[in-house]
Amino acid sequence: MVQYSIELDRAFAALSDPTRRGILERLGEGSATITEFAAPARMSLTGLKKHVRVLEDAGLVSTEKVGRSRLCTLEPAGLRDVQRWVDSHQRMWEERFDRLGEFLERTSHKTKEDDTKGGST
Repeated sequence: MVQYSIELDRAFAALSDPTRRGILERLGEGSATITEFAAPARMSLTGLKKHVRVLEDAGLVSTEKVGRSRLCTLEPAGLRDVQRWVDSHQRMWEERFDRLGEFLERTSHKTKEDDTKGGST
């Protein structure tokens, strides 16, 4: 469980940055080189390499040296752990909201019954 937590911490830390989320969105369309990311991001190659390294350390991206370039590829397995965590928490909150809704409905009916009984005396 501790290892799972460390992996999730790295993934969420990587996802917290808009530049890195942009890289992941672009990689959803297909592999790309670091140079291809640099121009739209208005960032130096060195700066972009640091962002890619964070994504790689989090298991969200893999890189491969191809000639003089570094090709980046999305790693869906890293995102699956994040998705599982989000799904489990979404189910938990939905269940809590359902129980709250049921409680409010019960108490609303009880209040209406009490008002009706109280009004007839």
